[in-house]
Amino acid sequence: MYRIMIIEDDEKIRRIVADTLKKWQYDVIEVTQFDQVLTEFERNSPHLVLLDINLPVFDGYYWCQQLRSVSKVPIIFLSSRNQNMDIIMAINMGGDDFIQKPFDLDILVMKISALLRRKYTYQDEENSSFTHRDLKLHVTNSTIEYKGQSAELSRNEFILLQLMMRNIGKIISRDDLMQALWTEEQFVDDNTLTVNVNRMRRKIASLGLEEFIVTRKGMGYLIE
Repeated sequence: MYRIMIIEDDEKIRRIVADTLKKWQYDVIEVTQFDQVLTEFERNSPHLVLLDINLPVFDGYYWCQQLRSVSKVPIIFLSSRNQNMDIIMAINMGGDDFIQKPFDLDILVMKISALLRRKYTYQDEENSSFTHRDLKLHVTNSTIEYKGQSAELSRNEFILLQLMMRNIGKIISRDDLMQALWTEEQFVDDNTLTVNVNRMRRKIASLGLEEFIVTRKGMGYLIE
């Protein structure tokens, strides 16, 4: 489960955002001691930070610099400021995105999902392929190979299989898989996920490898 840290001094906004993220199965850390932001960050090791600009003690720009000195974690600024210079400063200080208040909660969740996917799911230079039970997933061209035979994967199939192969032996919930597929242009529902998983299973089976992806009813999927 991904951990999201909210650094927002408006209690009403903080609670609304926290409740929404919890519904999407995120683990939420709410910062309330605004002179201890870095300490809270290092204690909880969040996967993403939501950061207001106008804060007590030190502003969000200061804390962004502090966080960047110790981590490359994605940071989304949330602010009522709407001047171009505010956005430029937020990005120059190390922010990954800027969302102006008031904002749509669905858009916020979508942007969080997209950032987490790019940071923790998509390919990286150190992993050009993943192999398990002789099935190889090639990251550079989105293909799978098994005992001399190969098949191409769609974008969605590639994202799902890469996430599963990064987490061998761990159950990945359907919610986490749907979030991995969600983009700015496409909302993924439960049926879409099922279709993609079944299609991916058929491609793997066509290469001669059966029961590669296991279903845990009511929990999700895993590769054992």
